[in-house]
Amino acid sequence: MMTRLTLLSVALLVASDAVATEAVSVKTVTAVRAPVSEDVVLSGDIQAKYLSNVSFRVTGKISERLAEVGDHVRADQVIARLETQEQQVNVDTAQAALNSAEALLIQAKVNFERQQTLMKSGYTTRTTYDGAEQQLRTTQASVDSARAALGTAKEQFTYTELRTGVAGIITARSAEAGQVVSSGQTVFTLAQDGSRDAVFTVPTILLEPPPESRKVDVSLQADSRVTTVGTVREISPTVDTNSGGVRVKIGLDAVPAGMSLGAVVLGRARLRPRDAVTLPWSALFRWKDASAVWVLDPGTGSVSPKPVEIDRYEGSGIVLAGGVEPGEEVVTAGIQFLSPGRKVTVAGKGTP
Repeated sequence: MMTRLTLLSVALLVASDAVATEAVSVKTVTAVRAPVSEDVVLSGDIQAKYLSNVSFRVTGKISERLAEVGDHVRADQVIARLETQEQQVNVDTAQAALNSAEALLIQAKVNFERQQTLMKSGYTTRTTYDGAEQQLRTTQASVDSARAALGTAKEQFTYTELRTGVAGIITARSAEAGQVVSSGQTVFTLAQDGSRDAVFTVPTILLEPPPESRKVDVSLQADSRVTTVGTVREISPTVDTNSGGVRVKIGLDAVPAGMSLGAVVLGRARLRPRDAVTLPWSALFRWKDASAVWVLDPGTGSVSPKPVEIDRYEGSGIVLAGGVEPGEEVVTAGIQFLSPGRKVTVAGKGTP
């Protein structure tokens, strides 16, 4: 009985060795380095091309605020007012100064006309006549100055009403009723109607080298049917310290109705082609907790595992960042039967 078991074990070991030394039939591809293009998709949002900081042109206390964030305002619409007491006093003072100057002008005209009559009759002197003429001119200049001062005071009075100047949407509010503001201090921020930008934060690695085209396809994230095309119009010269990316503004050629301010959009751009090795995904397997492929040694007819670095997956293939050199023969079919040093026979060759 023991003899039979021993003979059976020996037979199984011999059969196992025969299977281990038998060549495995595989398919391979020859690695080549070829240009690979890449489409990159990033998310961003719609912003106004032009933002305006709306502020009063005079100092004062806000009496009322007539607009809220998100409101659409017309061009020249009043959106806030200041208390007008100070400006009204200035107008009244300037008006009184003008009235006084005009009264003096009437008196100077009467005096000058009398001196003209006396000069013709010879009952006055040239000196007195010249003095009356000079007084008339001086008084006239005073009237002109007072009239200009009144115009300025009235203009300053109109500055107590804050007007938008252009149509747009209020995106921010920086002051409230009852607050004292100085001239030039921002009260509202206005996103002007018209042109819109799609703004993205782009990793710096995607900008070196620059994209193949400055055109970008933009679609609404909530509804991919809403699409438009834009052109890169501005690339920030500095890196955002929070995100580590670069702010890129895409000027939209047309703005669909769905792409309102703040809408989240997707931008798709084609990067400039670069050379890389591309292999079928079937060549990839796991070896010692790392991605690897089986590489055939033409001299010995055996295979060995080789770790690879994957750049990205693309369709039915993988683009390698390193690990396989051009000209190497990589196994793409039959990898489940392989082990280091295993002999293989090539049943066919494919294309990468």
